[in-house]
Amino acid sequence: MSFFSDTPSHPVGGSGKYSNRREVPRFSLIAVAVLREPESDTKISGRISELSRKGCYVDTLISLPEGTNLEVRISRDQGVFDSLAKIIYVQHGMGMGLAFVNPADEQLKILDSWLEELSE
Repeated sequence: MSFFSDTPSHPVGGSGKYSNRREVPRFSLIAVAVLREPESDTKISGRISELSRKGCYVDTLISLPEGTNLEVRISRDQGVFDSLAKIIYVQHGMGMGLAFVNPADEQLKILDSWLEELSE
């Protein structure tokens, strides 16, 4: 897997279909993502458009079914974040919402540093 890019912005608003599920602020972020479904070794490249401490939204034309477990790698100039994730919703032809699953402590430090930067 390999990854790149970034653009910080502002917290994303709380309206829309999934607003009542958001427990933590989401921030606009453009970064490269590579998703891997381990059972079939299916790899999908996409672009992160929103990021939070609990998950992200990946813009991609290709989607997998809701509930699928994945490995996700998000890359930007400030480093790489790796985690297991689960697809929590799919917008066919647009992208997928992912929830991070038990990220390692060192990965959470990377994620927290990005979120701190984005919140400034």
